[in-house]
Amino acid sequence: MGVYLIAFVFFTLDLAKRSADAHAHAAAPVSVGQNAAAASRGTIATLEREAPASSAAPPRRIERAALALTALAWVLHVAGAVLRGLADGHVPWSNMFEFSLVSSAIAVGVFLFLQFWQDLRFLGTYISGFALIVLGVGTVNFYVPVTPLPPALQSYWLIIHVFVATLGTAFFAVGAGLSIVQLLQARREADRVSRLRFLGTMPKAEKLENLAYRVIVVGFVFWTFTLIAGSIWAFHAWGRYWGWDTKEVWTFIIWVLFAGYIHARATRGWRGSRSAWLAIVGFGAVAFNYTIVNLFFKGLHVYSGL
Repeated sequence: MGVYLIAFVFFTLDLAKRSADAHAHAAAPVSVGQNAAAASRGTIATLEREAPASSAAPPRRIERAALALTALAWVLHVAGAVLRGLADGHVPWSNMFEFSLVSSAIAVGVFLFLQFWQDLRFLGTYISGFALIVLGVGTVNFYVPVTPLPPALQSYWLIIHVFVATLGTAFFAVGAGLSIVQLLQARREADRVSRLRFLGTMPKAEKLENLAYRVIVVGFVFWTFTLIAGSIWAFHAWGRYWGWDTKEVWTFIIWVLFAGYIHARATRGWRGSRSAWLAIVGFGAVAFNYTIVNLFFKGLHVYSGL
């Protein structure tokens, strides 16, 4: 958590540097021809918004340091999860503390892995902050000592079902982060003012929306498998595929929300802020399922360990 905190500070300083760079770019003198071109489009602020995104530029030193610190924190994070599993004698996701430990590690791992696909360093503040919050809440509120595995969880499906669900959650988390930035970017582009100048160094709202959609589709595939695998495990454990247990219902609600997101965007033309809000609501349902359902609802799936 200490290394994540330093990375969070560095990523935040990078956002401040982006804002300063964008301000300097907007305030720099321009030629008569550039002034005429800007005037023909209505405002010089438009020229600023159309500047190339930082994703096409080489990373700044502070940004490289922040990403390196995140990678270091992730290595320590994974080591902690592995050591917890060795102490348990089984995979370390049988209660809420362990799931907090592993899910945040996988979310950061997905963020780092996605850097090989797209430059998403601008999400560093969001991801490092997300890991800090999940680890902090998990350590302070959900910690339990090492305990034997309950009989219902003594199955190879524990490895498959929960791990794939955690992967889906990680992709949904990244997709929600992209959707949040998309909403901010869309508002900035629509207002034609220079608020939140650091957004001028990030991809445009349309590209952010497309990136979020691709990431969420991957998460949806994992979540679909989670739903199917959970039904199979339920049959082996309790003799029925579906029993309207609270956890089962919320898993299905989450699936419906993201299925609606994909369907509405593909067939109904839901683009822009509507699709972004639906993605955020879907991830909010995931967080609700993990916290409120586990803590305040009773059912066969309550394994908080508290």
